[in-house]
Amino acid sequence: MKSYTILEINSVLNGEILGNTSHKISAPEQLEKAGVHNITFIGNRKYAKLWETSKATAAVIDEKIELEPGDGRVLIKVKNADLAMAQILELFDPGLPTFEQEMHRTAVVHETAKIGKGVKIGANCYVGKNVSLGDGTVVYPNVTIMDDTTIGNSCIIWSGTVIRERTVIGHQCIFHTNVSIGADGFGFRPSPDGQGLIKIPQIGNVVIGNGVEIGSNSCVDRGKFSSTIIGDGCKIDNLVQIGHNSVMGRSCIMAGHSGLAGSVTLGDGVIIGGSASINDHTTLHSGVTVGAGSGVVSDVAAGKTVLGYPACDSRDMLKQWVALRKLAKN
Repeated sequence: MKSYTILEINSVLNGEILGNTSHKISAPEQLEKAGVHNITFIGNRKYAKLWETSKATAAVIDEKIELEPGDGRVLIKVKNADLAMAQILELFDPGLPTFEQEMHRTAVVHETAKIGKGVKIGANCYVGKNVSLGDGTVVYPNVTIMDDTTIGNSCIIWSGTVIRERTVIGHQCIFHTNVSIGADGFGFRPSPDGQGLIKIPQIGNVVIGNGVEIGSNSCVDRGKFSSTIIGDGCKIDNLVQIGHNSVMGRSCIMAGHSGLAGSVTLGDGVIIGGSASINDHTTLHSGVTVGAGSGVVSDVAAGKTVLGYPACDSRDMLKQWVALRKLAKN
């Protein structure tokens, strides 16, 4: 078990230490659950009152919050408690599961596949024809990577993920359990006789940039033609749907249960809240924020925040909600 003194922790944080303690810290923990060997975090004034009753020995605290450490306890003041928390979590990270051998004997790897240096492939994986795996990429058990797919260096692909043919993936990407990349887009049209539906072929692919992370059970469909594109640094939560031919710019965020219909375009730095949905052929320009549960049916200008269903400017929607509450009271 890892443990650190306060001075060792602060050598990473470079914060201001208030108080002192002889206890070593063995784990981070929530304020309410922490014990004497835990360090906790206070990034907002509304949680400062919990410090008095918490059993934590130490807390990382935003420098704008005024608080006394108390006897035998320590506060470490930093400019940003959330970022400091990330640094501490890295300190205590127990690490990823290990492989006893670089390629498990039950893995099926096509003879034409190009496997980089230090690649690890777990049990029951399938790596198809002409696949390329970059140096240091880790493929956990029960992953399927279909023909002509290219994956860059230092990617992590967790169990149950399926990456379909012709997908192109950059470096340092993470795909959590049961991600689907490159399945058919959802395309059907009524048959001429009105007796059924005709499937529209989906012959494009998916292109994913560098540093992308996709959460469990999320789906990125391939293009009907050309590519569905996810830009560098995008972070996608669990249970997210990205429709065919959608294009995401750099460093976009999509929270759980949100979705893009087909041919949606996102600029850079777009943030989409949980359970929000974006109509097909809609453009959200750079810096747009979409509130949770909203439904966007038309283009949104750069930097705007929209709420509601159908979504509109957040200030207008808040005024509507206030007016409705007043009506309900009359």
